[in-house]
Amino acid sequence: MRNEKEILLQQNEKVKIKRRLILFSLLITHFSLLIAGCSSAPKKPVEIYTNRIIAANQLNLANQTANQGRYEDALRILEEARRLAISTDDPPLRIKTSISRGSILFSMGLHAEAFREWESAAAEGDSSDQKIFAALARIYIIRGELVLLSNESEPGVQAQRSAAEALKVRLSRELTLVKSDSISSAVGYVALSMAEKQIGNWAAAESAAKQALDIHDKNRYLEEAAYDWFLIASIRSVAGNYRSSIDALKMSISFDRRAENSFGLASSWQAMGDVHKKAGQAGESRTAYQRAADIFRAMGLEDRAEQLEL
Repeated sequence: MRNEKEILLQQNEKVKIKRRLILFSLLITHFSLLIAGCSSAPKKPVEIYTNRIIAANQLNLANQTANQGRYEDALRILEEARRLAISTDDPPLRIKTSISRGSILFSMGLHAEAFREWESAAAEGDSSDQKIFAALARIYIIRGELVLLSNESEPGVQAQRSAAEALKVRLSRELTLVKSDSISSAVGYVALSMAEKQIGNWAAAESAAKQALDIHDKNRYLEEAAYDWFLIASIRSVAGNYRSSIDALKMSISFDRRAENSFGLASSWQAMGDVHKKAGQAGESRTAYQRAADIFRAMGLEDRAEQLEL
């Protein structure tokens, strides 16, 4: 009897051991699967932005270079941003590179090419449902037309005002479309300031420029803020407020110094010479012109420097 019990006990013990081995094997297998899951490659990103980030950086660099008056260099930098924008088929980048290219071409005096670039950007914005960027492109078109209007030789004061009023109406429609984007709105306010200046509404012109200035200053767009003060100075000068115009130019210079924008600095000192000249302050005018000439010469723009020293 004892032998039978011992045999049964031994058999039960063997069964228990076998069950433990099976359970241990299952645990090992489960743990291995967990380890395999943890050591597998991480999930891939939902979207890749590598080339678009590079394009955006190149676009910013091109804009900064253009603000410094280095237009040929800016176009070369912009070529790579444009190539990446096209290769990634990114509508906002395609539109923004076209707008930027239009602005550079306009500054170089290639006005017809600039307007074609802006019109192309507006058309792409409309077709790709990028309403803000389409409106922004049209704001640049209006801004360009205002610049050309102000440069016309003796077109007649009333004719200029009527044309500026029509452009202001067009501009107001575009401003409503970009109001959700502060930087685009700032571009619109600059254009509005130019329109009001052309019409002769000095207070409204300065108010619009200061709206742009608030946005640019808050977002640390130093070169753009410098231009806003430059525009305010121009408005005050045309209105005959020479002292306050000089004060505005000093503010423009302070922003351009922070941005190390030599072209902007030289332009502001030249404008200061113009304002002092209008105010009958010949000595101050010569000093300002020489300061501008020195900066232009340091930039390698000898022709610009010599023109101011004549």
